[in-house]
Amino acid sequence: MKDDSTITALKQPGLIIDPLTEIARDGARRMLALALRSEVDEFLALYSEERLEDGRSRVVRHGHGPDRAIQTGIGPIEVARPKVRDRAPAGAGRERIRFSSAILPKWARRTRSLDAPLPVLYLRGVSMGDFPEALTALLGKDAPNLSPGVIARLTAGWQGEYDRWQRRDLSARRYVYIWADGVYLQARMEPVAECMLVIIGATPEGKKELLGFQVGIRESAQNWRELLVDLKARGLGIAPELAVGDGALGFWKALDEVFPGTRHQRCWFHKIGNVVNKFPKPMIPAVTAELRDIHHAETRAAARDAMTVFAEKYAAKYPAAVKCLQKDADAMLAFFDFPAEHWEHLRTSNPIESVFATVRHRTVRTKGALSQKTARLMVFTLVQAASKTWRRLQGANQLPRVIEGVIFTNGVATPDATTQNAA
Repeated sequence: MKDDSTITALKQPGLIIDPLTEIARDGARRMLALALRSEVDEFLALYSEERLEDGRSRVVRHGHGPDRAIQTGIGPIEVARPKVRDRAPAGAGRERIRFSSAILPKWARRTRSLDAPLPVLYLRGVSMGDFPEALTALLGKDAPNLSPGVIARLTAGWQGEYDRWQRRDLSARRYVYIWADGVYLQARMEPVAECMLVIIGATPEGKKELLGFQVGIRESAQNWRELLVDLKARGLGIAPELAVGDGALGFWKALDEVFPGTRHQRCWFHKIGNVVNKFPKPMIPAVTAELRDIHHAETRAAARDAMTVFAEKYAAKYPAAVKCLQKDADAMLAFFDFPAEHWEHLRTSNPIESVFATVRHRTVRTKGALSQKTARLMVFTLVQAASKTWRRLQGANQLPRVIEGVIFTNGVATPDATTQNAA
């Protein structure tokens, strides 16, 4: 229909007319066409010196391919892919010059940004047959190029990505600190909840990465041992300097067997929760504040003194709470032997807890993933997506000193210190 037509199109049932979206779509169409023309211009410039025997340019424009709709976040955009022709005769050992657009690949039917929400929708319980209906409001009528068959192929791709990640080589990797935790998620179609064993590592550059991920029945020493042995077998030969986790005995037992040189740091977030649960509810706010003062003390001696005061104050009436606090006191205060800039990161396993808070929230709202397979893929996909925004360690410049074995006392490097790990 021409732009100057006097015919007014009637609104079709179920069609959403949004002038703002139409303006954005038209602008995107124009910008895409301009970007494609610029890409072709750059390609032709690379071969501007190529000439035929009669002096004509060898590589020239050759019109456009047929119009096709590219599915985007603002709906479908019609675009025609520019074509380039190599006019040199075939044969004579001459290789044909072909143009391939990096902006618009030959068989592209949707933008890559659309691939991000698809795993979440599928893994959150939306069946493949319901995808077109679920995406209509976001992507336009019938959401082309997102048929059940397409979703099935994407699912296979997510599984392949997970399998490749599980087999990746770790021989060139090193992790100064690791955080470990087990998270239970109930799959809708499974009788028991699965335990997701997760390990996050901090690189010498201060970046946090998902290091290990395995599905088990529970947080047993055997399941943790299998995960740690697998990491070591794939090349992780240097033991981390410090491991942070809760009081799960299975992890610490397996860690001592696989990486005996790694020191232990118990998570204060879990410890505080375990201690306050042994007090009456009215006392919890005050007790929580006292416990926070202990692990926020400036020195190890001050922290131990505060623990002594806490014990004298509550031992008579709440002995179970005092015993819980005093248990593994050395592992609770291990962070004092590392740079003070890292204390905020080392006192808790929140790097894992904060990620799985979102996972748990989504699982509860959708009453669980469909099965153990989809639960595993959902967790892996969400954690990988979250890792792109994880906060780097403060004081990353101190990490090389930790690797060298410099001794830190109350967070400060000891002058002319000898290495603390002779091994």
